Order: sequence, then C-alpha cells, then structure tokens
Amino acid sequence: MSIPSAINTLISLASIEADDAARRLGNAIRIGEESEHKLALLHQYRDEYAARFQAGMAAGLTAPGYRNFQLFLDRLDQAIAGQQQIVRDAARRVGEERKGWQESERKRKSYGTLADRAEQKEQKMELKRDQKLTDEHAARQAFYKR
Repeated sequence: MSIPSAINTLISLASIEADDAARRLGNAIRIGEESEHKLALLHQYRDEYAARFQAGMAAGLTAPGYRNFQLFLDRLDQAIAGQQQIVRDAARRVGEERKGWQESERKRKSYGTLADRAEQKEQKMELKRDQKLTDEHAARQAFYKR
C-alpha cells in the first residue's frame, strides 16, 4: 500500500519549492516593512525640520539660513520620493512572491491529491484481491464439504 515513488519525489520537490517560496515571501515582507518604516522616519524628520524652519522664520532667518533650510527640505523631499519608489517596488515584489508561493502550494497540494488518489486506488484493488481470495476459499470449503 505504498504510494509510487515518482509521486513521492514530486511531493518532496514541491514541498522544498513551497518552503523556498515561503522563505522568499517572508523576506520580501520584511524588506517591505523596513522600507515603509524608513519612509515614515523620513516623513517624521521632514515634519520636524519644517517646524524648525517655521520657528526660524518667525525668529528672523537670514537669507543664507533661509536658502540652507530650503535646500535641505528639497533634499528631504527627494529622499522621500526615492523611498516611496522603494516602498512601491517592495510592495510589488511582495505581490509577486505571494503569487509564487500560492502557485507552489497549489502544486504541492495537487501532488498530494494525486498521492491520495493512488493510495485509494491501491486500497480498492487490495480489497478486491482480499474479497476474491475469501470467495475462493469459501467456494473450496463448500466444495470439500459435499
């Protein structure tokens, strides 16, 4: 009542593939979360810096000081835009990895279903063999009793 070894091999390979896909998905999720965290920190830093800029303007800021604040805010905006692109790329990658993981899980489950069917078929054949042997034995017993 053993499952054919080819199916076992396929199940084993599909399980390894599913595990690898799950690992890649976990890594992609972690990278996505880290990039979102960095983006939040950049936004927070920009807000704090903009508040300092406003306070400096209220206190009377020199022209070079004003220009330095403006340039730095522009650089922060560029960094935020770059980080937003990284977040989008990470989200896209998570979607791709999730799709790959789902596909590998589907394949693994399909092979499992094939193995289950093969085992059920083998069990039915064995039951038929047992029934045939039982019927033959009963027929011989009846024949010898006469």
